[in-house]
Formats: sequence, C-alpha cells, structure tokens
Amino acid sequence: MNDPTEPRGNDAVENVAANAALDPDDVVARVLASADSKAAGYSLFRSGSAQALHEQSSGEYDGSDHDGDQSERADRNALRRVGGLSTELEDVTEVEYRQLRLENVVLVGVYTHGTVDDAENSMRELAALAETAGATVLDGLLQRRATPDPSTYLGKGKAQEVADIVKALGADTVIADTELAPSQRRALEDVVKVKVIDRTAVILDIFSQHAKSREGKAQVELAQMAYMLPRLRGWGDSMSRQAGGQVGGAGAGMGSRGPGETKIELDRRRIHTRMSKLRKQMVEMKPAREAKRANRKRNAVPSVAIVGYTNAGKSSLLNRITKAGVLVENSLFATLDATVRKSTTTDGRLYTLTDTVGFVRNLPHQLVEAFRSTLEEVADADVIVHVVDGSHPDPVAQLATVRDVISEVGARDIPELVVFNKSDLISDDDRLVLRGLEPKATFVSARTGEGIDTVLAAVALLLPTPQIELNLLIPYDRGDLIAVLHDVGRIETTEYVETGTHVTAFVTPEIEPQFAPFVILPALSA
Repeated sequence: MNDPTEPRGNDAVENVAANAALDPDDVVARVLASADSKAAGYSLFRSGSAQALHEQSSGEYDGSDHDGDQSERADRNALRRVGGLSTELEDVTEVEYRQLRLENVVLVGVYTHGTVDDAENSMRELAALAETAGATVLDGLLQRRATPDPSTYLGKGKAQEVADIVKALGADTVIADTELAPSQRRALEDVVKVKVIDRTAVILDIFSQHAKSREGKAQVELAQMAYMLPRLRGWGDSMSRQAGGQVGGAGAGMGSRGPGETKIELDRRRIHTRMSKLRKQMVEMKPAREAKRANRKRNAVPSVAIVGYTNAGKSSLLNRITKAGVLVENSLFATLDATVRKSTTTDGRLYTLTDTVGFVRNLPHQLVEAFRSTLEEVADADVIVHVVDGSHPDPVAQLATVRDVISEVGARDIPELVVFNKSDLISDDDRLVLRGLEPKATFVSARTGEGIDTVLAAVALLLPTPQIELNLLIPYDRGDLIAVLHDVGRIETTEYVETGTHVTAFVTPEIEPQFAPFVILPALSA
C-alpha cells in the first residue's frame, strides 16, 4: 500500500523541526509543526474520493428539475466538519489554539480468498463508508492470510505495523473491513493504542445519521443496540461490584455483604428494556403501514419495487420517472425510508413505484432484521427493478449482493428487470461486457434521460394484466366504477345508452366481485 517513492518520515520531520526552530516562541508555529510531523512518513492509501463515490466534475449529475428543490440535501450539507484539524496540545499554553477534531482513520483488511483487486475494491468501499460517516481516511493496509488471526484479526507483525502508521499519521481510529469479535477488537486496541471499530459499526453510524422517519429511527436504534449488547465493557471503577444493603454506604451490616450487580449487568438490563420498548413501538407502527398496503391490494394496484446497491442511482431514477423530489446525493445510504409514488403505463394502467433502502456487501444482519418491515415492500411487489451502477468496477458483486438480500426476504420468484444506470459514464467496451453479464438488461442514465422510455415499456410488459372479460351496464350514478376500470382494468369498448354505460372490459380477480351486479352477459375467461 505504501509508495516507496514518497519522502520518508525522518526527512519530513527534520524539515518541520527546522521551520519551527526559526521562532521557538511562536506557539502557532509549534502547533502546526506538530501536526505536520504526525502526518510524515507514510503515503496515503488512495488519492481523490473513495472509489464507490463518483468524482465531482462539470458533467456531474447536478439534480435537475425532476429532482425537485432538494432542500433536505441543503440541510444535510449546512454543517460540515473541517479536515486537517486536531485538538491535541503539546502544552497548556496552546489552549487558545485548540481546533475542532475530525476523526482521522486508518483502514485494515484481511482477505482469505479471491484476488487483490477484489480485496482493494472492498477496502475502497469501506473508505467511501468512512467518508460518508464523516471521517477522513489517511491510509490503509491489506494482509493476505489463510484465516484472520483469532486474537488481533491481523497478524502480530501487521498489527504492530498498523500501530506505527497510526502514530506517524496521528490517526485516532482504526476501521476493520469485517465484523470483529469483541475479543479481537479489544486485543487490537491494546496494540494500536487508539479506538478500533469494524465495518458494521460504520454502517450503523451512517444509518443513524440519515434516518428521518419515526419508524426508521426506531429500526436503526434497535439494530445498534443488538450490535452493542455483546460488546459492552468497562474500565476501573465502572466494573467494580455494587454491594447490597448498606455495604456501599456508611456501614456494612450483618448479612448485607454480597456481590451485588456489576455496572455492565445494569447496562445490559437497560439495553434489553429499551430493545423491548422499540419492538413494541414497531409493532404499533405496523398496522398503519399494512393498511396502506392493503388499500393498494384491494384496489388491485400493481407495485414496482426499485432495489439495488447503495449509490447506484435508485432515487435518481424514481425522481426522473415521477418527479418525486427524493433526496439525491453522491454518498452511500443517502436515503433510508421507503418512498412510494404512483405512475401510469402508456395504456393508462395505474401502478406504484417504491424506492427502497440500498444494499451493500456484508450488510449487517442486525439491519436486515430491523429493516425487514421496509423490505416487505420488495416481497409484496409485482415487479422488481434491479438498479446496478454500470460504471462501478465490480458490477458482478453488486448483482450478487442485492440478489442475496432479495432471496433472504423471499422475493426471488418475482419478475426482475435489471437496469444498468449511469450509462453516460460507461464506455462501449464496458457495455459489451455488461451485456454479456445480463443479456436482457436495459441501459439508462437518470442524469440524461437515456433509456427511461425503454425501462417504462419493459415494466408495462411485466406488470400483471387483467385477464377476465366482462360485459357491463353501469348506471350513470356509478362513475366511480368507470374510474376503477380506467385505473386497474382495460376497457375495450364503451357505448352510452339510455340506462347507463355499456362497457366491455378486462378486469383482475381482485376487483371482479364489485362488478358482479352489473354484468349483462356471462363472463368469458381469456
């Protein structure tokens, strides 16, 4: 990972020391010299933004009219932390020159199979996750091992090398590209001497920042507590025993001496209590969501779910089709709450489009469980539009990851339309490769509008069509039934007679009973 052509740490430190020596009484110079010395000696893991995020350019997708005013994006960007600052002080005289802290992180990963390119793609995705969470990625380190070290995840030598990198760069956090066991995290922290977190913790942190609805916040909090429960720990007095009776107070009476209960057990109890409360709240929210879904089913309105990898452009596609105004941002997991909008086919059939939460490789199982209610929108859909970032270096992994989650929620048998988004960033050669990967896929660009009509036509073909033919005489005071036929049926002929509207139409089994009183000829099955 390190570039041997970069200047090494000793030369940089000597230059910084020489500059600081020019004016030993200048406190600001001493603070800046300290900051520069920490960053000397190691090259960056990568230049520019993380690979999972697209470079900003003059042609970057800028949120056109179909995206709405994007006020939520403006609110989210209203307060940003500034990089390159630190709160570390050499002595108390520098207290007036303290600066805001932005977490500086070093990434570590172990790959046991596959190629180094696959491992680096995963690391770059972790870098994008860290940047989305608000950290600055300083460096990264990969190790090839048959199995991760059961104690420190990395081998002993690599763990010490990470400690040297952390010290040289002034990092305050190490992020592992996996879900660490609690014992591995503690052992690695003992070596590197800074906070160690894993990929799951970063994803949960992003979800907690981006959740907006009451249900979304409850789902994320439940997932965080499920993750936190086996990882509780304490130091010093916080782990001391609490004695029963008067032992912990002024006196120690007979029969009152007991181990009491450790603080960590109290914390576990509080977490279990809070998790139970959150589960009850989510159960209470379920009827309202199911009532909306049942209303759509009762009216036989087909549902189309837009699924895909995070930052593949699902919300952009929904905005392009329906002008929904959903938040669009070049970050991972920008939107978490499901958004439902209605649309119509060219022949007038009504259907709904649902933008769902994005997926990512190694998605924490706590989140899959917590967001099961949201993923039910996918399981209940009639058609799945699977959006893939065609410009991503590893679209095969994106396809596999999303299909694994689709299978987990029981939606594998639902008709699927694969859409390669961001076609304006795909070369002709890459199109051939992607076409070989998914021969029936459609290429679209939510930014330019390329291929949108093709997607809508393909969705119309996959939607369930009315199959039951009815000859009806509907009274003029029942215009609501005519509206239902236009929305979810297919009208073949219409004739206005003295007693009402004579209609020949195709309907679905769900709405057939409400037309039974108005049938004037026997129904014919198509």
